[in-house]
Amino acid sequence: MKALCSFACCVIALNFAFADSPQSGLRPGQRPGPYSAVISTGPERGQSFCYICETADKPAVVIFARTVNDTLAKLVQSLDKAVDENKKAGLRVWVTFLNPDQLSLDPKIVEWAQKHGIRNVPIGVLEDADGPPSYRLSRDAEVTIVLFVKQKVVANSAYRSNEMGDAQVAEILKSLPRITGTK
Repeated sequence: MKALCSFACCVIALNFAFADSPQSGLRPGQRPGPYSAVISTGPERGQSFCYICETADKPAVVIFARTVNDTLAKLVQSLDKAVDENKKAGLRVWVTFLNPDQLSLDPKIVEWAQKHGIRNVPIGVLEDADGPPSYRLSRDAEVTIVLFVKQKVVANSAYRSNEMGDAQVAEILKSLPRITGTK
């Protein structure tokens, strides 16, 4: 009985420890559904485009973000390099900002991408603060990162404003081999 009580207390403590993390986005094993965003950078600039549709079974990272900031830039810069390093695996990465005013955000995104040297990661805007309905993104999440391969989610991370730092960026990057099959 005492062991059962200790176990229950540990489970309750873990639930409280993770209660602060927003639950946002698809869960492992789920299939990412198609959605289109107006693209601000890259070859599809100015078009409404669906990267999910062209990704098929390739490994991919999709980042849903609400604001342009330097911490997000660190993550995207690192993933920009990872795209080059994982060409053989066909790694795809893109960022989708959730903002109802694509026209006013577009020049800020272009400037931000240029400032941080982002070349391999296209960036777009979905004019819906809630994101694609099937993704169930939390409004509490400033950033939601979904990693998937073979049309199945492998990992998901979400952070409130100012929660994502260097340690979290490093953890996300450590997860890439799970979808690229590299070490």
